[in-house]
Order: sequence, then C-alpha cells, then structure tokens
Amino acid sequence: MFAEKPTLTGERVTLRPAGPEHVEGLIELVSDPEVKRLTGSHGEAGPEGARRWYATRGEQADRLDLAIMAGDDYVGEVVLNELDVNNLSCNLRIALIGARAFGKGYGTEAITLVLDHAFATTPLHRISLGVFAFNERARHVYKKVGFVEEGVQRDALLWDGEWHDELIMSVLRPEWPARSRSLA
Repeated sequence: MFAEKPTLTGERVTLRPAGPEHVEGLIELVSDPEVKRLTGSHGEAGPEGARRWYATRGEQADRLDLAIMAGDDYVGEVVLNELDVNNLSCNLRIALIGARAFGKGYGTEAITLVLDHAFATTPLHRISLGVFAFNERARHVYKKVGFVEEGVQRDALLWDGEWHDELIMSVLRPEWPARSRSLA
C-alpha cells in the first residue's frame, strides 16, 4: 500500500522519502533527551544502526517513512506504519527534532500532508496513534487536525520511576474531508 514514496510539499515543510541523507538528523532526533521522553524511547541508536535503518526505508511497502524538511534542514520524521491491510488501518507517529522545531507549525502541517496523501491515494479507513498523557502539546495538535481520543492504556510507560498513561486517538476516512477543510 505504501510502495510509492512521495514527496509532499506544504507552506512550512516538505516531506521527503527518508533515506541515508537524513541519518545525521535522525541521530540528533533520537539522541535528544526531551524527544526520548515524549516518545517513550528507552533505547539508543548509534550512527551505524541509523544508517542501516534509513537505508532500507524505501524498500518497505507496508510503511511510509518521510523526513520532515524545513528548507534544507531536517526537523523530524512522520511515519505511517503497523499497516493492517485486512482492516484498512495503520498507525501514525511523528517526532520533531527538539526545541528548535517545536511550536513552528511543522508537526501540524506534516500530519495534515500525510493524512491528505493517505486518504486520497489509499483505501485506508482508520489511522490511529498513541500519545502519552503528559504530552499536552502533541495532544493539542492531534485534536486540532482531527484525531479523536478513544481510550486510555493505563500505566503504559514507566519513565524515571513514574507510570504514565497512553491515550489512543484516531481519525477515520469519513471524518477527514470535513476536518482537512476546516484547517485551511
């Protein structure tokens, strides 16, 4: 479903197929302590692992990995993954590179571009995501672009000795045209 890897252009960002040319940005992204907390990432990704990972993204027909570019600067990634062909659904995840990319509208536009693309070019019916309850900035953006909170996975993340809930959100194909027009 995601064999074609498009370039999607907005006013603030351009989404490009993630590849080896984005490795340095990916390393910066996954090394940022605040990004790790917001995404619940406990692991480490070294340069070699990041190179191998981004070198294979173009070969994956069951996922779409796009680098978020502001001009020539890598500012994050947006991904459609966990494709369920039988139920026409997938997961969305996004990560911005850190404080220098937060609050500039990059995430809102990237999500809107990828949802426009997914609902216009695939038969997907449902796109869902999980967000930790403490991530108010992301929750605000997801609601703004049309995601609806559906449930809670209690104590889904153990971070620095504290448990945190994960909220499950989704947007459905019939909801998207109305939502995307309201963003314009």
